[in-house]
Amino acid sequence: MKTKFINSTERITPELLEGYVLCYPDKVKLGGENIIVRAHSKDEKKVAIVTLGGSGHEPALSGFVGEGMLDCSVVGDVFAAPGAQRLFQALQLMKREAGILLVVLNHSGDVMSANMACQLAERAGIKVKQLLTHDDISAGIDAPKEDRRGLAGCVPLFKILGAAAEEGKSLDELLEIGERFNKNIATLAVATGKCTHPQNNALISDLPPGIMEIGMGQHGEGGGGQKPLVSADETAAEMVDLLCRQLKPKAGDKLLLIINGTGATTQMEHNIIFRKAYQELEARELQVVSSRIQEILTVQEQAGFQMIMAILDEDHINYLNNKKADAPYWTTIGK
Repeated sequence: MKTKFINSTERITPELLEGYVLCYPDKVKLGGENIIVRAHSKDEKKVAIVTLGGSGHEPALSGFVGEGMLDCSVVGDVFAAPGAQRLFQALQLMKREAGILLVVLNHSGDVMSANMACQLAERAGIKVKQLLTHDDISAGIDAPKEDRRGLAGCVPLFKILGAAAEEGKSLDELLEIGERFNKNIATLAVATGKCTHPQNNALISDLPPGIMEIGMGQHGEGGGGQKPLVSADETAAEMVDLLCRQLKPKAGDKLLLIINGTGATTQMEHNIIFRKAYQELEARELQVVSSRIQEILTVQEQAGFQMIMAILDEDHINYLNNKKADAPYWTTIGK
C-alpha cells in the first residue's frame, strides 16, 4: 500500500534533487548525476568544502550547499552512501590548487566511499583531506570516536568551515578548526515513533505508542534502550545531563544548542524542549550564544528530535553568528 507521494521508486533521488534545484536556481544546480553544487562557484583560490551521504534525510545534506557553507554535496540513494566513482567525479569537479576538505559522517558506507574516492583523487593529483564527524554519544562516554556515528552536528560544522574557507583559510587551517569543533560537540537523539523506507514501505524503526528511545541513530539503529514516554521537561533534562557528562563544560563556557526535528515531531514540541534545555544550561551557569530550532536532518516520518550541544571557541562563535551564509536551509545575514 502506498503511503508517500512518489513516482518510480528507482527515481526518488534524482527527482527530489531535480525539484530542489528548480526551486532554488539562484543558489544551487546539478553538477552531474546526484551531485549538487553552488549556482555561483567561489574563487578557486579558496578551499572547497564537500560532503556526501544518502538521500532521505532532507534537507540534509544538499540543503546546506551555498555561499558560506558547502560547495558540493554528493548524494547516494535513499539511506545509502554514493559510490566512490560518483564522489571521485565530484572531487574532479572541485579540483583546485587550494585543495578540498571532504567532510564525512561516520557511517561505514560513507567512510568506505570516501576512502576509495580519495585514493583515486590522490592518483589524479587532486589535493583532498578528510574530516570525520562522530558527534553521536549514544555509544557511551568512554566509547572511542571511531565507534560514534555522525549525526546532525555536521550541519553547524558546515557553517563554520564554509565561513572560514570564504575567509581564505588554508586546507590545514580548516582541518584544525574543524577538528577542534569536533572535539567539543555532542549529539543525542530520541525517537518516539516509527518510520518507513520510501522505496518499499519497510519499517526502519518501530516503537510502540507511549514508548521512547534515547540514543536511536538516524537509520533506526538501536540506542540506549526503550522506556515509557515522559514529559518534555524530563526528556530535555535527561538529555542535557547526558550531553554535559560527555562534554564536561565549565561555568562560564559559551555553547551552541540546536534542536533538530527528525520528521514528525511538531515545532510546538521542539520549542518546549528547547525552553527546558536552555533553562538547564542556564542553571549550570552556561551561556547559549548560538542556537536553532529547525529540521536540519530528518529520518522520513520519524517522530523525535536530536539535541546538539557544543562548547564554542571565539572563532567558532564568529563563524556561526557573524559570517554570511546563503544556503537554502541555512541563512545568516552576517556583519
